Amino acid sequence: MRRTPIGRAVLAAALSSTVGLSMLGLTSLAPAGSAPAAAARAAGATVTDGCLQSVPEPGETAPVDICWTLFAPAGASRKRPVPLVVQSHGWGGSRWTDADQAQRFTDRGYGVLSFDQRGFGESGGHAHVEDPDLEGADVQALVAMAADLPWVQQDRKGDPRMGAIGGSYGGGYQFLMAFEEIRATGRQVVDALVPEITWHDLEESLAPEGVVRTEWALALSAGSLPSDALPWNVYKALVEGAATGTWPDGSVPGTEDMVAFMEKNGPKWQVGQGARIDVPVLFGQGTTDTLFPLEQALTNWEVALTKKARKRSIFTAYNGGHVLPSVLPAGVTVDSDPCAEKLSGGDFTDLTLAFLDRALRGGRKTLRGYGRLHLATPDSQCVSTRSVARRLDLPVGTVASTAAAGGPFAHEVAEGPLTVAGGSHLTALATTVGADARAFYGLAIGTSPADAVLVQNNVLPFRAALPLVGEEVRIELPAVGVEVPEGQSLFLLASPISDTFVGMGSRTPGVVLLEDTVLHTAGRLR
Repeated sequence: MRRTPIGRAVLAAALSSTVGLSMLGLTSLAPAGSAPAAAARAAGATVTDGCLQSVPEPGETAPVDICWTLFAPAGASRKRPVPLVVQSHGWGGSRWTDADQAQRFTDRGYGVLSFDQRGFGESGGHAHVEDPDLEGADVQALVAMAADLPWVQQDRKGDPRMGAIGGSYGGGYQFLMAFEEIRATGRQVVDALVPEITWHDLEESLAPEGVVRTEWALALSAGSLPSDALPWNVYKALVEGAATGTWPDGSVPGTEDMVAFMEKNGPKWQVGQGARIDVPVLFGQGTTDTLFPLEQALTNWEVALTKKARKRSIFTAYNGGHVLPSVLPAGVTVDSDPCAEKLSGGDFTDLTLAFLDRALRGGRKTLRGYGRLHLATPDSQCVSTRSVARRLDLPVGTVASTAAAGGPFAHEVAEGPLTVAGGSHLTALATTVGADARAFYGLAIGTSPADAVLVQNNVLPFRAALPLVGEEVRIELPAVGVEVPEGQSLFLLASPISDTFVGMGSRTPGVVLLEDTVLHTAGRLR
């Protein structure tokens, strides 16, 4: 079934101009060509388009079309089978249909299967945000199709030699595919993953502490409008969250329950069922990403992979991802990938190809950095570490912030030289004045409180629904990679407002006071 833009695309275009939807992989939908299978030769690869049928939408009986394009490299045959790389798009996007898009992989001798996810491009249905019962069935059907392709290498019956690539929503399907194959077959069918800028816990990404990342909630709605991708109740819920400042959980009569809707939508749920991925994974995450921050990928590294898999995997973080201007509090504007350059001598696709050569073909271990984490810093250096355990405790003292209004203030923590690579949190005794008091915290660097800026754009909220008096609290901070040089200091920045969480400050004026504050961080003094 062909999906074409509808009238509400005008709203999507208007929103995209204000919140930078392209960073989410949100692109305008163009017709992807004929759905019936048809083959053509271009750029040395055979290109075939088609659709398969998958499970119906909830409450319906008609199968849903999942449309795909297949790129077979020159020379691939039953006698010379090749590994297959699955690719899919970000939210609001569509599949590769042009041989040029897949050429770096087909030139390397890989087949490529690119598909429109449910609700997008030419595929039917609605986007249920990687639901195991719906999108899970879609990706299993694609694996079964790949297992019947005579020119695709097979490890055993029903088990094609297969890797996966894609970013954002195109990273979410990879974890779903890997976990669902484990659940369906009891073994690991997918042989390597390369997820970029994707999530561990979708609810925590969109609404940490129940405080909505307003601009991204609106962006998700806008990105799905052109193809009417989301179920109607999800549109309603995202608008409710943006309007009320609280993630809708159905507790208020007449509101939607996004907690239940997203319960199974990500690695957090799969890991909770006892599943672990036991194949090599190349992570690419954005240090300046304000939708799926660095800590989401770090959690996947730590809990979604087996110990054996981590030894065969590589974690990289670059300056980029889902990026919105960080004005209040002030952040940085930088776009770079020094770790891909350090590890492969090229860009992230070069790193991906070298990684897949090793994982899918048993090639030489030409890459450095397996079993390690490599994080880009704001000055485009690459910090490598084997552990992001929080082993450095730094006293901060008293940290005060107004609530609902006012500006950010930076509190000096430690003088450089100092390295922080990974996550951090605060422990403190909290006193709050006002109902539903909120403040936002992040790490910053500078020569003084006056010029300190966020390390890599992110803050996280602290929320007290009821007034507190000297209560022990733990406040998570955004993960970062930074080397604080001599002559500068590391600061803790506290702010009553954040442009990423616009309109999500305290519900009433007041104050948030932290005493005996200690920063626990994955850092080291130099």
